[in-house]
Amino acid sequence: MKTIFLIDWCLVPAFILSSVSGVALHIAGHGSDHAVWHNWALFHVAASLVFLVLVVMHVKTHWGWYRNAVKRGPGRKGRVTAAVTIAFAAISLTGIVLLGVNGANSSLGLWHYGLGLIGILLFSGHLIRRIPALRKSLAM
Repeated sequence: MKTIFLIDWCLVPAFILSSVSGVALHIAGHGSDHAVWHNWALFHVAASLVFLVLVVMHVKTHWGWYRNAVKRGPGRKGRVTAAVTIAFAAISLTGIVLLGVNGANSSLGLWHYGLGLIGILLFSGHLIRRIPALRKSLAM
């Protein structure tokens, strides 16, 4: 299997773990057990760091597309990919800043959560459109 597809396949569980743990973290923030919130926070940070590293690798393997998108514009099909890229950058930046913020339900944390929900929708759409290529990669 080509490295590009291996990275893409690794992104799927990393995306799921980061998304599920982010929603669970938000829900735990409404509870009274700080230990539960703390455990979800640790899991979310770990899963999201793995996701971040894989996304950086994914972008690197698709660098030609980004170069062309900057020169010529993303085109009709690439607008969703451009939106995914912008959303991921915003989610990542707010998440990194949150590493220095104490406490559940901070205003920045709520922004990060809201952006994360938008990201889940965009990333899911991005993934769904690529399922045929991912399936085909298994036959190689």
